[in-house]
Amino acid sequence: MSKKIPDDIRMRVRKLRETIEMHRYNYHVHDTETISEQALDSLKHELKEIEDAYPKLITPDSPTQRVAGEPLPEFKKINHVIPQWSFNDAFSEDEMIQFDARVKRALEKELGIRVQPTYSCELKIDGLKIVLTYKDGALQTASTRGNGVVGEDVTHNVRTIESVPLTLKKPLDIIVEGEVWMSKKNFEKLNALRRAEGETLFANPRNVAAGSIRQLDPQMTAKRKLDMFVYDIAQTYIIPQTQIDELALLKEYGFKVNKYFELCKTIDAVVAYWKLWQKQSKKEDYWIDGVVVKVNERAYQEVLGYTGKAPRFAIAFKFPAEQVTTVVEDILLQVGRTGVITPVAKLTPVLVAGSVVSRATLHNEDEIKCLDVRIGDTVILQKSGDVIPDIISVVSEMRTGKEKSYIFPTHIPACGGDGRIERIPGQAAHRCVSKDSFEQLKRKFYYFVGKSAFNIEGLGPKIIDVLLEEQLIAEFDDIFTLKKGDVLRLPRFAEKSVDNLLQEINARRTITLVRFITALSIPQVGEETAEDIAERFHTLEAIRHASKEDFQDVSGIGSVVAESLFQWFQDEKNLALIERLEKEVAITSIEKSHVDDTLAHRVFVLTGTLEKLSRDEAKSRIKAKGGSVASAVSKNTNYVVVGENPGSKLAQAEEFGIAVLSEEDFIQMLS
Repeated sequence: MSKKIPDDIRMRVRKLRETIEMHRYNYHVHDTETISEQALDSLKHELKEIEDAYPKLITPDSPTQRVAGEPLPEFKKINHVIPQWSFNDAFSEDEMIQFDARVKRALEKELGIRVQPTYSCELKIDGLKIVLTYKDGALQTASTRGNGVVGEDVTHNVRTIESVPLTLKKPLDIIVEGEVWMSKKNFEKLNALRRAEGETLFANPRNVAAGSIRQLDPQMTAKRKLDMFVYDIAQTYIIPQTQIDELALLKEYGFKVNKYFELCKTIDAVVAYWKLWQKQSKKEDYWIDGVVVKVNERAYQEVLGYTGKAPRFAIAFKFPAEQVTTVVEDILLQVGRTGVITPVAKLTPVLVAGSVVSRATLHNEDEIKCLDVRIGDTVILQKSGDVIPDIISVVSEMRTGKEKSYIFPTHIPACGGDGRIERIPGQAAHRCVSKDSFEQLKRKFYYFVGKSAFNIEGLGPKIIDVLLEEQLIAEFDDIFTLKKGDVLRLPRFAEKSVDNLLQEINARRTITLVRFITALSIPQVGEETAEDIAERFHTLEAIRHASKEDFQDVSGIGSVVAESLFQWFQDEKNLALIERLEKEVAITSIEKSHVDDTLAHRVFVLTGTLEKLSRDEAKSRIKAKGGSVASAVSKNTNYVVVGENPGSKLAQAEEFGIAVLSEEDFIQMLS
């Protein structure tokens, strides 16, 4: 029989909770220390002692319940009530000016009048996105973003974060979104402790925050002393009419909101805010990697809506990419499938923006001259948009006199013919004079059968080379007219291998419009541009009859690409190729409403051997649902799919706090 709880004890507990909550709120929301940390700890200790003596007094929203007692065996899944989107990125003033123009054009088109939207600017915290759900003002669940549709239940761990209110100031039903982060100060303390104990140091606070949220033991999460900013109301009964008012309301409800948000009336003011925080970001105790810019007016947000990947009314304006130094060991020339020649710097491998880089494009001869980059130079390297490595300058003070200037050649054997190269009129790039060199032809065929195009397994570069050398193929459609007897006479081909190859070719006689456009090797047109074109025109017939202006109206396509597309589809030889291909393959048109983009903007890494799916099949199914596959684990990875005998990528995923999927989980997600 439980003992009776005296009234004075009940009163003491109530006052302790109110006092602890008040000081917690002052410290974490208003950045005001109204009581020392030691004194606050003493109050918490007293409350815990009383609750231990009278367990019936323990409630879910008690400050003592921020730290659960027992580790969880696994994380449950939570279906998001509101889909979780990612932002598109901008990296320059020009891209922001284009964003502003797109917003205004879209609003004018939909509303029928010209309007002047304003923008809210908020610091983009480099942390882990978390979705909080409250019922009657009490925290019910906290989940990771996951794939945008399904996240992981990390409620027990998020409850340990002092800046997350367990109960709100009003009994609301509300879903909010925010960023969990670790302070630089706590990060340095943690690494100092690990260094003293001989353990591997963490790379950055973001990785620690992500890993800490996914600890099975909430006690471990609590020790990491994480923090959280809330920045968005996803759902509630009434949402304010502007983003700025929404932030103010979040603070009123008891959430910690980053105080440096600003209302900007023009895109020039947005750029000024971005430039200011490039300088000031290092002064804050959290990592900032850019500015989130949103159309301030909710009515305009609703008009603009979403693409399959991101909101049209918002964009992440990133700060300049991380920079490192390395050495140029050599400069090589690469002949592309369209004959364009790209100089590539071979580098001493270096870690930049989370991945090891050993090559960087030098773009063209003018770039080499402008940078005055020489073989042996020490250079500053950056990843523009954390994707493409670029050499931005030479550290000339490091020169010893042994560096060698690079002289652009006049002939390249890989160009075919007499090997001559020429500068493309009106451009800085060079190209092969011969348009039909064996090297270009090979690369076009490699691309045509590659994973992003027809994806014909078993038809790799070596087999393509043999088929070309034996003159069994000369045009793309020749692949689909290959006969068993033709291939069987080639060296190293047995009857079974020929049957398998022809079976693979026949299995690829149906192709999506996006993959078909990609496969054609149209100058200036890759996968992303092919997707934009397919989504705009829907059918190959519409593309064939599009004008130059029609192409230029496609979002993301400029005048150069539009001209390239228009001229390609005016060429009788190209049109004849398409007609022949249409006799061999079926091209599925795009119906916009039926596009499967459930994995849009999700990045997967595969490791180990999958039992039910081949590696290529897994990649294809991810891409078919709008996702992408990376070869290395980075901060941009959303999921690591683990098969038998996984490699180091599994350990990296655990270190970064990235969701790990078994093959069964992965197949369930695909279905």
